[in-house]
Amino acid sequence: MAPTNLINIEQGSISFGIRQVLDNVSLGVNAGDRIGVVGLNGGGKTTLLEILTGVAEPDSGRVSRVGDLRMAVVTQRTELAADTVGEAVIGGLGLATHEWAGDARVRSVLDGIGIHDLGLDTPVADLSGGERRRVSLAAALVQDLDLLVLDEPTNHLDVEGVQWLADHLVRRSSALVVVTHDRWFLDTVATHTWEVVDGRVEQYEGGYNDWVFARAERDRQASVTESRRQNLARKELAWLRRGAPARTSKPRYRIEAAEALIKDVPPPRDALQLSSFAARRLGKVVIELEDVRLDAPDGRTLVDDLTWRLAPGERLGLVGVNGSGKTTLLRALAGQAPLAAGRRKEGKTVRIGWLKQELDDLPLDQRVLQAIEDVATRVAFGEDELSASQLAERLGFSPARQRTPVGDLSGGERRRLQLTRVLMAEPNVLLLDEPTNDLDIDTLRQLEDLLDGWPGTMVVISHDRYLIERICDSVWALFGDGGLTNLPRGIDEYLERRRVAGAAGDSGKISRAASGAASGSAGVAAPAVLDLSSGEQRELQKEMNKLERQMQKLSQREEKLHADLAAAAGEVLDTEKLAALDRDLQTVVAEKEELEERWMEIGEQLEG
Repeated sequence: MAPTNLINIEQGSISFGIRQVLDNVSLGVNAGDRIGVVGLNGGGKTTLLEILTGVAEPDSGRVSRVGDLRMAVVTQRTELAADTVGEAVIGGLGLATHEWAGDARVRSVLDGIGIHDLGLDTPVADLSGGERRRVSLAAALVQDLDLLVLDEPTNHLDVEGVQWLADHLVRRSSALVVVTHDRWFLDTVATHTWEVVDGRVEQYEGGYNDWVFARAERDRQASVTESRRQNLARKELAWLRRGAPARTSKPRYRIEAAEALIKDVPPPRDALQLSSFAARRLGKVVIELEDVRLDAPDGRTLVDDLTWRLAPGERLGLVGVNGSGKTTLLRALAGQAPLAAGRRKEGKTVRIGWLKQELDDLPLDQRVLQAIEDVATRVAFGEDELSASQLAERLGFSPARQRTPVGDLSGGERRRLQLTRVLMAEPNVLLLDEPTNDLDIDTLRQLEDLLDGWPGTMVVISHDRYLIERICDSVWALFGDGGLTNLPRGIDEYLERRRVAGAAGDSGKISRAASGAASGSAGVAAPAVLDLSSGEQRELQKEMNKLERQMQKLSQREEKLHADLAAAAGEVLDTEKLAALDRDLQTVVAEKEELEERWMEIGEQLEG
C-alpha cells in the first residue's frame, strides 16, 4: 500500500524582490518520512519550511495538506506564549500532573532535553535564547504528532543532547522535516535529503554520507567546471570512505564509482608535516596550565589540580556536560579567566586566535571587506596565500556581499565574518568555541578544508561530533568531576561513560575512577556488588590498580614523545628520526588504548 501523503507542493514558486528563492518546486512529505534539508544560508531552506507548514504562501503553485494533520513546528523564530517552563512544555497536553508524570515518553523528553535542569517553575522571561529554544523543542516532542518540522534543533544542545534527540526521532513513528547543519545528526536521522540550491530542491535517498556520494558522482558525470567544489566533495568522500564503518553504513549509490573518485585523493592532512611546521612556528612551549583550579561564579570547582600542556600542532576536541566548564577552560587557555590556584605559562611566539560564542567584537559601522582588511590584507595557510577577499569568498561571502555593511548581516553571516577575522590574524594557536553555530554545511566544508592545511595548535569546543572527528586528532572530556579525561575512542567513549553515569543515578558527573587515568586524577575503589565474592573483588581491584599505574606510565611516555617530536621538528629536518618517533608514539597510544579497554571491562564487572 502506498504511504499516506501528508503535504504536497506542486510547482511552487516564491521570490523576494528580484531574487527567486524557490522556482517551480514540486515535492511531497509522506507518513514515516524523515527528511533532512540542507543548503547555503539564505538559500531558501527556512522559506521552504514556512511554505510546507502554511506560515507562508507561495507566489504561484499549489500546496495541499491531509485533513486533521497533527503538526508541530519549531523554527528559530518560535515564540513561547506561556509564563513558566512547565506551562510551555506540558500545558498543551491537557493532562493532570500525575498523568504526564507517569508517561514514560514525556519524562524521557524532559530528561533528554534538560528541562528538569531548567526547572518547570522557572519563568520563561528568565531564560536565555538557547534555553527558550530547548523549551520550544521539548513542547513539540511531548506531543503525539503526524509531522514534526524542526529548524536547526541541535543548536544549544551538547553532544549528549544531540545523541538523545537523534535516537528519539528515529524511534518516533511521526514524519520529520528538519533543517540542520549537523552532519552526524543528519546522517543518523534522515532517510531522505533535500538540497535547496539555486531555487531548486534536489532530492536524494539517505542521509549525509549518501548525499556526499551522490554529489561527488553527479559532479563527475557532469564534468563540473567548479573545480574547488568538486575537489572538496572528493576530499570529504575520501575521508568518509576511509573512516569508521559507521560512517559508510548506508552505501545506496555505486560504491565502485565512489572508490574510483577517491583513488588519487590523499588523506585530509599530513599530521607529521604539520606538526613539524607548527614546532618551527611555536617552539617547545605553547600554553601550559600547571596545578590549576578553576571555579564557577556560583563557587563550584570546575577543574582541580589540573596540569595540561599543549604541544605544537596538537588538535584537540573538548566535550562535556553543560556547565562542566568547557568555555571557562578555553578562557583559561587564552589567559582570560582567573585561576583560583596554579599558574599559566605561554610561549614567547604564541599568537592566539579566539573564536568566542558572543558576536560583540564586530565593527558594525564598516563594510564586510573593510572589517576583514582591518585585521590583515593577506594570510598564509600552509603553502597557500590568500587575500582578504579570497578568504572571505571561501567562507561564503560573494564579492557583492563583501560590500555589505556589517550591521546589515544576519546572525549566521556575522558568525562567518567573526571567523574570517580570527583566521586573517594568522594565529598559531586557535581556540574555537562552538564554531559550527549558524554555519551552513558548504561553509563548514570550506572551513575544514582550510584547517586541514593550517599548521598550529587547536582546541575546539563543539556539539558537532562530525566536526570533532574530522579536524581533531584527540578528544578530551570534562565529566564534572574536577578532572580532564583523554578519550582514545573519542565521542563514542564519551557517550558510553555518560550512559554508565546515568545508569548509576549520577547524570551530572562521573567518578574519577570511572573517568580513567586523567592528568591530576586518581582512581578510587569501585563499590562492591553481590555477584562477586570478596576475593574476586579484591583480585579485580588489584588488576585495576595495576592497569592505572601502567596507563600513567604510558601517559608520561606519550607526553615525552610529543616533546621529543616537537624538539626534533625544531632542529635540522631529519625525516627518519621524526618518522621513528611517530611510530613509537603510535605504539604507545595503541598499548594505552588496550589497557583502557581492559580497565573498562573490569569496571563494568565491579559495577555489576
